[in-house]
Amino acid sequence: MSARPPELAGKYALVTGASRGIGRAIALRLAAAGCDVAIVYHLRHEAADAVADEIRAAGRRALTIQADVASPESQDELFACLRDAFPRLDVVVSSAASGVFRPLLEASVKHWRHCLETNALALVLLAQRAVELMPPGGRIVALSSLGAARAVPAYGLVGASKAALESLVRSLAVELAPRGIRVNAVSAGVVDTDALRAFPARDALLAGFAERAPLGPALDADSVAASVVLLCLPAADAITGTTLVVDAGYSIVG
Repeated sequence: MSARPPELAGKYALVTGASRGIGRAIALRLAAAGCDVAIVYHLRHEAADAVADEIRAAGRRALTIQADVASPESQDELFACLRDAFPRLDVVVSSAASGVFRPLLEASVKHWRHCLETNALALVLLAQRAVELMPPGGRIVALSSLGAARAVPAYGLVGASKAALESLVRSLAVELAPRGIRVNAVSAGVVDTDALRAFPARDALLAGFAERAPLGPALDADSVAASVVLLCLPAADAITGTTLVVDAGYSIVG
């Protein structure tokens, strides 16, 4: 008996922030599910190439594109490159994120704009360009965090930008429904990635998560990536405009 083809065989995906952490795990998971993948990165050229090499070794096509997702001009260049390589776009994952970790009383307008533009506006810029290449059945998935709904010390700016992101997901889901495109978010719990190492209370955050999460002690990037892929499968056709919480049960404990 011949093996069944992967569920996303023949699909084309774009993942931002794909050179490391959760974005990297998502790119690899989508490739394993059958997608050819465009790996979008900002600064880490060698890391992006390593992800692409791993995808190619698994028999899928991969390309790397450098872009600043908060810049409309940079996104225009990104999609110009994409059009030359892919005939269409079936999956877009907005995983790139950036943060300024400090109390709100110490934050500047520049800090706020940086967080909002990178973590929320980028999704709108991606959607505006992606729909031109996306057929019915397409998927857009954005990465959020528990800070969108919780007050986390030094996380106010990022949390607010993630709350805005989740609101944009709901609005985009309604706007793109007539095109047959589903838009969702995945809100991840505490994952020990390179990005978390910049957080001032990293050790306490990890310890608190491990102690409280029913499925603890830790959540890894691959588990979050698997949930993103789940939303891209045909079985998830009826899901749009929602935020799927992937946190090992952390947020349900009082």
